[in-house]
Amino acid sequence: MAAGLGKLIKTLQIDTRLLGMIGAFLLIAIVFNVATGGTFLTPRNLFNLTLQTASVAIMATGMVFVIVTRNIDLSIGSLLGMVGMIMGVVQTQILPEMVGFGSPIIWIVTVAVGILVGMAFGAFQGWMVGYLTIPSFIVTLGGLLMWRGVAWWVTRGTTISPLDPTFVKLGGASGTIGVTASWVLALVGAAATIFFLINTRRKHISHGFVVKPLWAEFTLGGILIAAICGITAVINAYQVPTRVLQRRFQQAGEEMPEGYTEAYGFPISVLVVIAIAIVMSIVAKKTRFGRYIFAMGGNPDAAELSGINTRLLTVKVFALMGALTAISAVIASARLASAGNDLGTLDELRVIAAAVIGGTALAGGVGTIYGAILGALIMQALISGMGMVGVDTPFQNIIVGAVLVFAVWVDIVYRRKTGDS
Repeated sequence: MAAGLGKLIKTLQIDTRLLGMIGAFLLIAIVFNVATGGTFLTPRNLFNLTLQTASVAIMATGMVFVIVTRNIDLSIGSLLGMVGMIMGVVQTQILPEMVGFGSPIIWIVTVAVGILVGMAFGAFQGWMVGYLTIPSFIVTLGGLLMWRGVAWWVTRGTTISPLDPTFVKLGGASGTIGVTASWVLALVGAAATIFFLINTRRKHISHGFVVKPLWAEFTLGGILIAAICGITAVINAYQVPTRVLQRRFQQAGEEMPEGYTEAYGFPISVLVVIAIAIVMSIVAKKTRFGRYIFAMGGNPDAAELSGINTRLLTVKVFALMGALTAISAVIASARLASAGNDLGTLDELRVIAAAVIGGTALAGGVGTIYGAILGALIMQALISGMGMVGVDTPFQNIIVGAVLVFAVWVDIVYRRKTGDS
């Protein structure tokens, strides 16, 4: 049976590492679901799990590029906190005096300012790594201390709230697209999956490559579409609490119809994660920039001799990391509806762990975007599950640290057996 399953996986050309990570997540979910009496796998908890994973997952996609180029970024947690505090000041103290409270332009300018600030600080660190040849560990370790200090200095350690109502919706807790739009999005995703499979098969045939049997294509497509629809159904199963609906109707001066129900649908923050994952995957596999990143990570000297400006490439990679950190700052502060001095604390360790658990090699040259996102989901599921069963925080840290080391060991063994460097 095992041999038959292995042959099926090989025929479908499914990444075994991806299957391993999905299996690990399912195992964690089942164990905690049993331990919590069926609470872990409820639509409400899975909805909250996606919200909690979003900001780390976004940064993990950028950390893949950083680690692939044989660098590291320890400053992202502090940078997230600093950008969050700056955006808080912009939207509560500066813009309202210029355009008035509640102006629809506030959230747009705030997000733009945050991304520009994050990109500028990321590029500055990349410049020190690429052109001054200071090790990235030292540069970003200094950033970890400095940017957290700047975050405190911006507001003297005070928490900024309330944030702009439209901005807060970006966090997903109060910003969702509803059931209908979620199913429309699922159908678009299913159509895009079918198009991708057909287009890939045509390209392989035109270049004379070996292609999967048609039944394997249909099977793989069916699995992917079933996964898209299944995830959508679970998210749409989370109903808005009755008291929230009653309050909404009262504020509108209307009476809530008897038996009226409403579901949340996909959170905006999750849609942002999906969009960034797609864009980053395309950048990694289909663009010159992505190919240069992996070439530099595989062999920096050879990449430079082939004409790649590795110094400028390093600046670009860190600038991209800074921009993604700023987007994460938007989601993290919006989800909390405030910007506090502890925003992003220890996120750098969670992000690095997510990338490494997702299969990104610390030696450089190897890494996937989907792996990093799955790594972030596994990390958050583990942390959330332990919190639900009452595991003390110190013991949680012990388990997470052990899981990280174990994941790296498994990845090393996997690479040795498959010859993947």
